Amino acid sequence: MEPGQITWLYAQLSGHPAPVAAHVREEQLPEVRVYTVTAEWSQSSLVRSARLRSLQQWTLIADSNNHRSIRTVLPPGPCVPLSTELLSRRSPVQDLRGVIRETYGYQLLEVWDSHGLRRCFNLTVMDVHGRVYDDGKTTEASGCLSWSQCENKLLYVAEKSRSASEDGPDVDQASRKDRNVYCEDWGEALANRSVPVICVADLQSNSVAVLPSVPPDVSPGQALWAPGGQAVFFVGWYHEPFRLGLKFCSNRRSALFSLSLDGHCERLTGDDLSVSSPRLSPDGSTLVYLQGRVFGPHNQCLSLQQLDLKSRKMETLLDVVGRPQAEEFAGVYEALPSCCWSADSQRVVFSSARRNWKDLFVVDRRTKKVTSLSDNLPDDSKPYGSWKLLTIQGDLMVVCCSSPNTPPTLKVAFLSAAGEAVVWCALHPPVPTLDFHWSTLDVTPAADEDNPLYSGLDFGAILVKPSLPLCGSRMPLVVFIHGGPHSQSPAEWNSTTAGLAKLGFAVLMVNYRGSTGFGQDSILSLIGHVGSQDVKDVQRAVLTALQTDPTLDPERLAVIGGSHGGFLTCHLLGQYPDFYRAGAARNPVINAATLLGTSDIVDWRYTSAGFQFSYDRIPTAEALAAMLQKSPITHAAQIKAPVLLMLGGRDRRVSPHQGLELYKVLKSRGSPVRLLWFPEDGHSLSRVDTQADCFLNTALWLQQHL
Repeated sequence: MEPGQITWLYAQLSGHPAPVAAHVREEQLPEVRVYTVTAEWSQSSLVRSARLRSLQQWTLIADSNNHRSIRTVLPPGPCVPLSTELLSRRSPVQDLRGVIRETYGYQLLEVWDSHGLRRCFNLTVMDVHGRVYDDGKTTEASGCLSWSQCENKLLYVAEKSRSASEDGPDVDQASRKDRNVYCEDWGEALANRSVPVICVADLQSNSVAVLPSVPPDVSPGQALWAPGGQAVFFVGWYHEPFRLGLKFCSNRRSALFSLSLDGHCERLTGDDLSVSSPRLSPDGSTLVYLQGRVFGPHNQCLSLQQLDLKSRKMETLLDVVGRPQAEEFAGVYEALPSCCWSADSQRVVFSSARRNWKDLFVVDRRTKKVTSLSDNLPDDSKPYGSWKLLTIQGDLMVVCCSSPNTPPTLKVAFLSAAGEAVVWCALHPPVPTLDFHWSTLDVTPAADEDNPLYSGLDFGAILVKPSLPLCGSRMPLVVFIHGGPHSQSPAEWNSTTAGLAKLGFAVLMVNYRGSTGFGQDSILSLIGHVGSQDVKDVQRAVLTALQTDPTLDPERLAVIGGSHGGFLTCHLLGQYPDFYRAGAARNPVINAATLLGTSDIVDWRYTSAGFQFSYDRIPTAEALAAMLQKSPITHAAQIKAPVLLMLGGRDRRVSPHQGLELYKVLKSRGSPVRLLWFPEDGHSLSRVDTQADCFLNTALWLQQHL
């Protein structure tokens, strides 16, 4: 294909909307019960170089004799754009809609009802606090927007205000000397997030206040109202002696706190833990939250804890899963949805990785039994490899389903009684399945690749293939490696994978040992073995795919990946120089020793090399030598394949100088290398125009060299 055709193809695939949040409203009419489902969508637009957000609404009519059986789904109205909204939240009783909006340089807090705009606070002009934290839908979110039980107050998190008087003409020299004092932030993608405060907007008094008495050594976030509305719960991240990067890191020392409106603060959980995702039961009796270890793997299997608010008794509802058996629940690896409770406050519903899939689970508080809700599905639902819960309200679940060849779609179902099948209903016509196939592979390491401390572990991969080779009898294979390394390539929609398959490439996504979804033992097995165990796992998966599928061409192989996936890409090109014909790496780790002093997660640099981290640790020759030995730069002289590098100039996680280091080595040796530089982008290279440019250049690079 020509560049224009490739860009057009990517625009079509990346433009498929994906649901990011949902809300359910229930109403009893004389003869029927009506459910209104509102979904928020995110959609990329290459024309506007932006991600667009919109709302769409469905009306569901339940059977008059059985309110838990959906009789009719009325066609939805058109999507309504949300061009300036940062956060929104509906109240459960009056169906008020609270909105944090940014327009013309001002941040506004608005409250809407059925008659229109009820309240509007110009937060910028009021100057009670700084910018509102608008990351309330992300995994590492400290932001939030929460209604009080009386629905007269809204709770949110913002940056602490720097007094306007500090910049006035009468400021004295004592204050002026502090203007350029360094202010720590929370790292990659969280620049200017330094000192958060919990704020309350009172709709009756038309006032906004910052809650006092948060301990000075913690940064609050993920706040929600306690029963009765006279106190709030929040997660506090400890920031002494200095802040470490928070994004993609569930291992930061933190605790769950209770803070009364009159200023009394109490810590509810232990001191040396990591906690997140506090969720209050509908009856107000119980708080569940996720808990993990501090330091070690930056993302790991978490336990689900429950706190009885009356007795203050804490209990483990779901423990960390060390080594799951085949088809068993493999543990919790991601944040809980904001609404995750059954109506009777006895069950918790959530999504989590399980091997190569993302599945839907429910756990019963009484029996502590966990059950998959995405097993034993009817034939029309089996193609979906990913089930992600958006919300459950009044026992009605709203779930996003997708697979590598099927874009996201919405399904709803009522949570059934134990042992009963869940009946799923699509909210819109089935999304067309693209004309390529996918399957999962189970891979066993060779005997000499087994980890003696965690012996017997296996791992997996997902193979996506065009229906027919575009030319010849065999198709080229692109090995697509996820970053992390403690993350997952689930069997879900991915526009890059879909685009490569449409261009005629088979794509192999490898979940090497250390990926989430295979238990805590798998994650721990990679510690101290990066650059060897993970490299051998990817190579073993490629050999397995080639041996089991004769349609793949062993003479036309390429490898691509970002972050730790870029680290593995460069390792494979250097360790197997005659095996791969091309490579493309986004923000790769090239030299862990030189990265040590520039990354926002310095703790991971020690952990990955097998060393214990402490805040006061000073690099030693032993540690630096181990980091260097595990780095791709040691194999750079053996790289023969052409390498495409894509670097973000504002990357705080992996300095772009890492990629530049490899670029200079390859240039000095006359090796084919091409470097793309994105000065305004960070580690994830997530800007819409950046992603399109990366896909175009990667596709052309692969076409040229395969």
